[in-house]
Amino acid sequence: MTREEQSRLIAGDLLKIKAVFFRPDEPFTWASGIKSPVYCDNRLTLTAPEVRDDVENALAETIRREYPEAEVLMGTSTAGIAHAAITAHILKMPMGYVRSGAKDHGRQNQIEGKLEPGQKVVVVEDLISTGGSVLEVVEVLRAAGAQVLGIVSIFTYGMKKGLERLAAADVRNISLTNFDVIADEAAKQGYIREEDVARLIRFRNNPQDESWRE
Repeated sequence: MTREEQSRLIAGDLLKIKAVFFRPDEPFTWASGIKSPVYCDNRLTLTAPEVRDDVENALAETIRREYPEAEVLMGTSTAGIAHAAITAHILKMPMGYVRSGAKDHGRQNQIEGKLEPGQKVVVVEDLISTGGSVLEVVEVLRAAGAQVLGIVSIFTYGMKKGLERLAAADVRNISLTNFDVIADEAAKQGYIREEDVARLIRFRNNPQDESWRE
């Protein structure tokens, strides 16, 4: 299966279980107040076994292809933990995860699982929008002496802010699918109208500009 075929397979899977759900005429409101035509919850893949198999096998194949030197997988808390664990099981690799903050008890760990300085790590994330949360994970791992090879994620919006942040931090991300592919597949499969695709891309390019709603 080519990367394009894989991207469209995962896009179709996410649409089918409404992990990515488009509603351009009745937008969702994000916590920031931004009106969004798309709702994304990749946690739903965990309760859909066939889709889960597609996602985890695609993550494993992506790591084999893009990061052959990887020694440890580290999930983001909390959405990336299950995906990191299942993918590590497929690849027979060790895994751990990074908390959003250090524990206030016990050993006060922020990194859970064994990680040796110098080990080559791939971060597993479910979704990338502006890139802020996953880059915090990368910083924690780098501070612990890990060599972060990059990120694998299920879905990325491809937002300018996120791309710029990743580039500035010298972090590579490979996503199984992206906003453009999912919007195209949504139109082809009748989830949205063909004329909605351009509106969705305008939103992706500048979420603060609500002219896409016109």
